Amino acid sequence: MLTKVKKLFNESARDIKRLRKLVDKVNEQEAHIASLSDEQLKAKTMEFKERLEQGQTLDGLKIEAFAVVREAAKRVLGLRHYDVQLIGGFVLHEGNIAEMQTGEGKTLVATLPSYLHALEGKGVHIITANEYLARRDREQMGKVFEFLGLSVGLNVSQISPQEKKEAYQADITYGTGTEFGFDYLRDNMVYDIREKVQRKLHYAIVDEIDSILIDEARTPLIIANKSSIGAELFQVTAQIVRQFKRDEDYELYPETKQLFLTDAGAAKIERAFGIGNLYDAEHQALLHNVMQSLRAFVIMKRDVDYIVKDGKILLVDQFTGRIMEGRTFSDGLHQAIEAKEGVEITEENDVQATITIQNYFRMYEKLCGMTGSATPSKDEFWDTYHLHVVAIPTNKPRRRVDMDDLVYRTYEAKAKKIVAEVKKMHDIGRPVLIGTTSIAQSERLSKHLTKHGIQHQMLNAKTEEDEARIIALAGQKGQVMIATNMAGRGTDILLGEGVAELGGLHIIGTERHESNRIDMQLRGRAGRQGDPGSSQFIISLEDELFKSYDKEELEKWLSKVKTNEEGLVISPDPIKFVRKVQETVEHAHYSARAHLLKLDSIIDRQSKIIYQMRDRILACAPTEMMAEVLEYIKNYLTQTIEKYCLPDVFYEEWNIKGLHEELTFVFLRFHKTIDDLKELEEEQIEQIVFEEYEKLKEDLFTLKDDESLAAQLKRFMIQTIDSDWIRHLDTITNIKDGIHLRGYAQEDPYRLFEIEAFHEFIRLQQEIQANISIRFMNYVKNQFELDGNEEDTE
Repeated sequence: MLTKVKKLFNESARDIKRLRKLVDKVNEQEAHIASLSDEQLKAKTMEFKERLEQGQTLDGLKIEAFAVVREAAKRVLGLRHYDVQLIGGFVLHEGNIAEMQTGEGKTLVATLPSYLHALEGKGVHIITANEYLARRDREQMGKVFEFLGLSVGLNVSQISPQEKKEAYQADITYGTGTEFGFDYLRDNMVYDIREKVQRKLHYAIVDEIDSILIDEARTPLIIANKSSIGAELFQVTAQIVRQFKRDEDYELYPETKQLFLTDAGAAKIERAFGIGNLYDAEHQALLHNVMQSLRAFVIMKRDVDYIVKDGKILLVDQFTGRIMEGRTFSDGLHQAIEAKEGVEITEENDVQATITIQNYFRMYEKLCGMTGSATPSKDEFWDTYHLHVVAIPTNKPRRRVDMDDLVYRTYEAKAKKIVAEVKKMHDIGRPVLIGTTSIAQSERLSKHLTKHGIQHQMLNAKTEEDEARIIALAGQKGQVMIATNMAGRGTDILLGEGVAELGGLHIIGTERHESNRIDMQLRGRAGRQGDPGSSQFIISLEDELFKSYDKEELEKWLSKVKTNEEGLVISPDPIKFVRKVQETVEHAHYSARAHLLKLDSIIDRQSKIIYQMRDRILACAPTEMMAEVLEYIKNYLTQTIEKYCLPDVFYEEWNIKGLHEELTFVFLRFHKTIDDLKELEEEQIEQIVFEEYEKLKEDLFTLKDDESLAAQLKRFMIQTIDSDWIRHLDTITNIKDGIHLRGYAQEDPYRLFEIEAFHEFIRLQQEIQANISIRFMNYVKNQFELDGNEEDTE
C-alpha cells in the first residue's frame, strides 16, 4: 500500500506543479478583486455569463471566477481559500478526484468549481454522504453563492414534487446521491411530462466520492411496490434451510458471499415440494425463494446487517452503523430474514424501476469528487468512471503518528490490550476515539470498558445531526468514545483546551475493515490541519475480516503462528498477512461490483430505450397520438403474420385459425373468414391484412381530434409499457440470478446473459405493441360507433 501511495504522489506531483501556476495567477488577481465594492463583486456573475454567451469558455473564465469566489467567501464567511484548496478546485473543474485529507476544508473547495460551472445555467449538483451534511453545506456555503447572485436548492427526501422541481431549477443543488438517483427513477414513472423534476444531468461534485460511488455501489437503487406473493412459502423454506449444512447442502464462497446449492441440497428441496427438477423453468420462483432463505441464514448477520426491534427487521448501514429507517432488503430477502427471525412477514416488493449508482452517475456530462481516501481504489475509479485521482498536499505538515498494527491471536487478548491502552490514555487526559465495524462489536467492547470502570460514550445515534454533534466532542479532554468507523463522516473533530499539549486525539481501530480506504478515514479523524494525534489498529485473528478469507489458506497460516505470553502474534509477520487478506477481500468486492456493473449495464441500456419510448409518448400532442398508435398496430400486424406464417413450415400446416382469431382482436370488423385465408402464401395474406389496415386507419383518423380519446390512449400506452417493463425486469432478474451456473458449462456467462437479455427485450417490445394495440381497439369498439362496427352479414 505504501508503494501505491508513493506512486500516486509521484503521478500527482506533475499535476500539482502545473496547477500551482494557475494558483499563482489567481493570487495575482487577489488585490484587484479585493478592491471591488460588494455591488461590483456581485456584478461579476452577470459579466461572466455574458462573456460565455459571446463564446468565451469556462477555462477562459476560471482564474477570475476562482478569485471572485475566494473574495466572496472572505466577505460572507470570513474564510479565505488556501492555495491547496484552489488546487483542489482546479482538479474538480477538470473532472477529476481531489484526494484531500480530513480537515482540509473540502466543503469550501467545492464552492470554486460549482460557481464556475453554474454560470452555464445548466445546473450543478453537489452530492453529500447524508441529508444532514446536505442541509449544513447548503446553509453555510449557499450564502456565498447567493451573495454572488446564484440560486441554491436543497434536494432531500420527504419534500413535495413541486419543492423538488424548484430545487432542481436552482443554479446549484445540494443533496444525497441516492435521492438524486431515486428522482431519476421516479421521473421515468410519471404520467405527465410536466411532473418530471430533474433537468438534464450536467455537472456533479461528489463529496466522500469513494463512499458514494464505490461502497454504496454494491446496492442498486430500487423503487418497488407491494406484490401479492404470500408469506407461507418463506416460512416453509426457512424451516428447510435451517437444517442445511455447509459443504453438504450448499457451498459458500466468503470472498464474494456467493452461495450455491449442492446436488444433495437441491434434492432435499425437490423431495420437500414433490417436484422433479428444481432448476426447471417452471420452478424459477421457488428456486429464487430457497436461495433468499439460504442467504438470510448463512450470510445476513443479526446486529451486523440488521437488528430486530419491536418485531420488525431494521437495516443497518454497514459503513456508519446507523439504522436505515424506512429501507428494506429487496427481492424477497427481507421476508426471508423475517421468517428466519420468526417475526411477522411483510408483503414482498415488486421491482418497478432500478438503476445502479455507477450507471446513474455515469450519465452526468462531467463528474468529479473529493475524499481523503481515493488512493486504494484509483484503478476502479478510472475503469468504472474514467476519473483520475490527484493527491493534494496538506495546508500544514501532518503531525499525526500512525503506529503499526498489533495483531492478537484471540478476541479476548485483543480486548484486554484495548482496555489497557484506553486506560493509559484516559489517565493522562488524552481523548480516545475507538472505531468499530458494527453495532454488535461496539456493544461488546462497551461491556469490557464498563467492567474496568472506564467511563465512555457510545455513539449509537438515530440521526445524522446527533451523530455529528456527538462526534465533534470526541476531541475534548478525557473523552472516551466508541463509534462505528464511518460515524459522523464529514464532521471535523476539534481538539479541546490543552489536548494538543497532551498529544492530541488518539484513534484505536478495533478491526481492519474490508476496505483499507475506510481504515484511512478512521485514522484521518486525528491530526487535522497540522494538529498532533496518533492512531493504531489493535486487531485479532478472530475478527470478521478473516472469516471472508480462504479457509484453507487461513488455517495453513495459523498453524505457523507464534505468540508471546499476552497473545500478541510475533511471527510470521502478521502485518504482512493482514495486508494480504485485506487486499484479497478488497479485490473480491471490486470483482463483485464489476460483475454487477457488467450485468446491470445491459439492463440499464434497455431501460434507457423504454424511458425514451415513454418520453416520446408523454411529449406527444393529442393530434399526434393516433398516428403513434397506428404505427404500433402496424408493427403488431407484421409480427402476427410472422408468428403464424412460419418460413420453415409448409403453408398447409400453418395455424390459420389462430391467425384469424388474433386479427379479429385488432380490426373493428375483419371482413375475411378463415377459409378466405387458407391455401394463401405469406405475401397474399400480408396484402389482405394491410388492405384491412388501411380501412381501419381511415376509420380511426375520424377520431384523431378527440382530445379525451387522446388522453385515454396516452394513459393506455404508458400503463402498458410500465406493467410489461415490470414483468420484464422480474424475468431478467431471474436470468441474472442463475447466470453463474453457466460458467460451469465452460460458457461465458456475460455473453449468454447479453444474448438472453436481448431476446427477452425483443419479446418485451413485441408484447408492448401487441398489448397496446389490443387494449386500444377493445376500448374503441366499446366507446365509438364507427363504420366498421356494422353487423356481420356472413
